[in-house]
Parts: sequence; structure tokens; C-alpha cells
Amino acid sequence: MVAIAEKKDGGGIEGYIAILAVISIVVHIVLRYFTLDFQAYSLYPLYVTLAIGGGFLVLDLAYKLLRFQFGADLLAGMSIVTAVLLGEYLAGSLVVLMLSGGKTLETYAIKTASKMLEVLAKRAPSIAHRKTCDLIEEIAVDEIMIGDAIVIFPHEICPVDGEVIAGNGVMDESYLTGEPFLISKAPGSSVLSGSINGEASITIKASKLAEDSRYAKIMQVMSESEQKRPHLRRLADQLGAWYTPIAMGVAIFAWMMSGDPIRFLAVLVIATPCPLLIAIPVAIIGSISLCARRGILIKNPIVLEQIDRCQTMIFDKTGTLTYGKPTLTDQTVYQKFNPMEILKLVASMERYSKHPLASAVLEKAKEENIELIDAKHISEPKGAGLKGIVDGHEVVITSRKELIKLGLRSDVERLPNGAGLECVILIDQKLAAHYRFRDSPRADSQPFVQHLLPRHGITKVMIISGDREEEVKYLAGSVGITDVYAGKSPEEKVEIVARETKAAKTAYLGDGINDAPALLAATVGIAFGRNSDITAEAAGIVIMDSTLEKVDEFFHISERMRKVAMQSALGGMALSILGMGVAAFGYLPPVAGAISQEVIDIIAIVNALRTLRKPAVMSDIPKQK
Repeated sequence: MVAIAEKKDGGGIEGYIAILAVISIVVHIVLRYFTLDFQAYSLYPLYVTLAIGGGFLVLDLAYKLLRFQFGADLLAGMSIVTAVLLGEYLAGSLVVLMLSGGKTLETYAIKTASKMLEVLAKRAPSIAHRKTCDLIEEIAVDEIMIGDAIVIFPHEICPVDGEVIAGNGVMDESYLTGEPFLISKAPGSSVLSGSINGEASITIKASKLAEDSRYAKIMQVMSESEQKRPHLRRLADQLGAWYTPIAMGVAIFAWMMSGDPIRFLAVLVIATPCPLLIAIPVAIIGSISLCARRGILIKNPIVLEQIDRCQTMIFDKTGTLTYGKPTLTDQTVYQKFNPMEILKLVASMERYSKHPLASAVLEKAKEENIELIDAKHISEPKGAGLKGIVDGHEVVITSRKELIKLGLRSDVERLPNGAGLECVILIDQKLAAHYRFRDSPRADSQPFVQHLLPRHGITKVMIISGDREEEVKYLAGSVGITDVYAGKSPEEKVEIVARETKAAKTAYLGDGINDAPALLAATVGIAFGRNSDITAEAAGIVIMDSTLEKVDEFFHISERMRKVAMQSALGGMALSILGMGVAAFGYLPPVAGAISQEVIDIIAIVNALRTLRKPAVMSDIPKQK
């Protein structure tokens, strides 16, 4: 594939050139072999194709030569120039068709592999309802400004990120996770673009423009994943760098031995290595598509090659090796408060939160048959906990660190010690309760960890967590990990990951919130979708359905992609080299060589498209007995 075809709009131009080449070749054949009066004009259509399509290629080749870039497309350019000099206009036109047709096939493959992005684009709302005074007007989503009051009717898709200012309801955010994920909304609650509203209308204040909102960023991520040029593609250029002089040597040898320059052209035509330059990107895009259908977003395609070379696997703890669904195990009550009354107030607040501990509190309230009540003035400042008014009481759900910041060190000393996740409840500025939680390991955590070495070549497994040492060691022991780092800040995580990455390639699996720097420091960063901001540039992969089985699926898709890509590239080159030998001895003229090369292209591309299908084994995590 010529370099010019990699430019942003190259695919469309190459498509038109392919159509022009087909028409010109057909017209040439008709004029030459089926008419007598117009035989003299039969070459004119070929002149047009060579002038436009061939000129397009040769100009790009000249540009590359000025930059001392000698790729496999050098052969294609030389084939066209040589064909023109020797008067083999049909062979030259076939080379133009071969290259432009290959680009058209690649573009089609990319579109086939981009269904996820198309679905996202079709799903995005185009109209919003802006409220001004007592009037509601329809506007284009792009016209929404920060601070606008936007009314979201029942079952509508939220157009922008914002904050609820009127109404109570429930919104479905499952588009982020692939699982049902319903969140109650009240004034003060945040909402995400792309969420589906429930049965009641709510009014939000836009906090971001449509182009900066969460949903738009997801679409941007999907689009960018198709634009980035992965290492395997550069490997194709490297293969072409040694393949080109071999082809040139054979072509010159054939000319010198026969004295016939036509053999030089015949070798160059069959040598044009389109399988090398088309099949690999098609295999990559096919794998990206398969991953998307499996709930795995590939932000940077280079990870498809790198993951099977990683030797160290690093885990965050909560939500990765654990379910991220802690259970409430201990309740310590202070100030003679009623435990059930505290649970009622806390649960009524937590239903407006997406914090991992919120579901545990709500589940406990459900077990106790507690009827929840509406909360007001909900706010959840980053790192400060959840605040609001419930039944006339000011309720704060926070941490012991925040108590110290609030000047309540004496209350901190009253809190129990020990392992486990925890939260502290203040009611009307008084210490009311301390809740402790336990987050259970995933059922497949231990078998997943244990199969990494024999199946995927992972020789070292680690946990790096910000949680307390007792809790981290408890989890590590239950899944079979001995290399443990606990109580680490994001900065300390980065230092550890960077040190490990210098020693060997690393894969880091985290929730994408506090782990972004570590995800970036690792060779391959993998973020689970539920708790991660997938617009961050840190992770190369986002697992939308947060399961270790999906991580294993990514390993298998990557492994199969590499095999198929190399099969297509090396297989196509081998067939081309065989054809070069036949052409060198005069048994394959230029026109026949061009047709043969087109057949080789099709075989290589069809083989590369196998990556669109699932591998025979999607996951081989041992099943627990």
C-alpha cells in the first residue's frame, strides 16, 4: 500500500482511482479486440489511468525518496515508471488498479470493523429541550451552553453532562458497563450524557458542552482507535525494507541474464507486496471490531501486539480482583443514636451515589425492610464524601482522614481499628456511626492468576493498592499473590510500575480513577469500565463488562490477531517471491503477473478478515470445582 493512501482522505481518492482504472482497462480491451475502426485509440484510456493514478503514486514516491524512506511501495512506483518507459501500458494500469483496489478493500474492512462507532453515533441525541423562564424550546445539541437548563423527558437520552436542578427519578447508565446500572437522581446529583432517563422528567444544568461530555468522548475514543498506527504496521515497513532489495536483485538478475527489460518489469509487477501492507492493518481493525463486540474498547491498537509479550501482571485491588461490591459487616453506633434510624438516613443518601460502598448500604437496608425517604441538597465533592439533608438532618458520609481535616481528631481516636473498608457517619455534625465492609474476591480471581504463567507467559504477578495493608494481604493470600504493595499513593504506584516496566514489559489492571498515572506508566494499561473515566488517555484498553474473563478474552484475541497478521503478510510475500522466480525465467509476462498479484492480494486480505470472527477458544480460565 502506498504511503499516500495512509493520509486522512486517501481512501476516497484511491476508490475513485480504482473505478477509473477498471473503466479504462475495460474500454481498452473493447477498443482493441472488438472494434476495427477504433483500435488506434485503444491506448488512450490507459494513458488517462497512468497519468492520474500512476502520477498520484509516483509523486508520493518522490516525496518519500526525498525523506530517505525506502519502503515496499518503491517497487510499485518503479513498476509503473518502467511500464510507461517500455510501452507496457496495460501492465502499468493493472498495477494502479492493484494498489488503489487494495486501499478500497482496506477502507471497506475498516468500515465493517467500525460498527460499534456507528451504533454510538446513531444513538447520540441531536435535539435537546432548553428551558428559559417558563418556556421550553427545542435546540440542536451543539447549541447547548454551560449553565443552560435542559429538560429531559421520560425515556430520553441525556444529551450532555450536568447536574439535576429539579425533579427526582432514575437513570440507566448501562451503556458504560453493558450491565443494568440504575442510579437514583435528585437535585444535586450528577448525570452523564448518554444515560437513559426513566419514567419522570428531570431538569439538569449543563456542566459541559456536548462535544466535551462523556458520550462524545466515548465516540472520540472509538474513532481514535482506528486512526493510530500500531507497531505491527511498522513491522510491515521493516519487512518491506529487506523485501524490496531482494525483489530488485531478482529483477536486475532476470534482465541481465535475458537481456530483455520486459522481464525486469514482470518481476517488479509480481513483487509489489500489497499483502504485506494491506493484510496487517485489516487484521488489526478486524480484531478491534471483535473486541468492541465483546465489550472491550481498544484505544491504542499497539496493545494488541504488546500484551502477549508482557511478563509482569500488576493488579489494583478493589473492583479488579474483587467484585467491587462490598458487604456491610460491622456497625458501631455512637451518641446513643438508633442503629436502624442511622441506617435509614445513610441508605436514603447513598442511593444517589455511585461509590462502591453505596450498594452495600442499600443492600443492608433492603434486608432490614427499611423504607427510604427523599434527600435534598445532595453533593459529593471529590474525596470529601457524600453530603445532604435527610428528614431535616444534615448527614455526612466520609472517612477518618476527613474527620481530621474537620478538626475532629478526638472522634477519630474513638473509631475501631482492624482490616476492612470503612466509612464514618456524621449526623448534625456529631459522630453517629462507623461502618465496616468486606469486599469478596471474584470467583475467578485465583484461577485467573494461576493460569497466567502457563497460558500467557506471565512470570510475575503483583498487587499495588492504596488500601490498608491488612485488607490487601488478606485478598492477596486468598488469590495466591505474594508480591504485595499496600497503602500506596498514586505517585508511589507510578514509581513501582515504572521500575517494573524497566525490568520487563508490564500489564496493569485498574479501575481507572486513581490508577491513571500507573496505567500510563505500564506497557499495557487495562481499565475496567464501571469505575473508570474512559476518556482518560492513560489506558490502552477499556473492559466495559468488568470481568477477568473479558481480560482473558483480550489475551486470546491479541494472540490470534498476531498469528493471522503474520500468516497473511509472510504468506503473501512467499507467493510473490515464487512468482518472481517464474517471471525471472520468462514464464510470467507483466500483465499475467499483475493479475496474479491481485489474486494474492485477495487471498491475503480474506485470510486477515478471519480476525473478525471469534477464536476457537475465547477464554481458558480453569473452572472452579
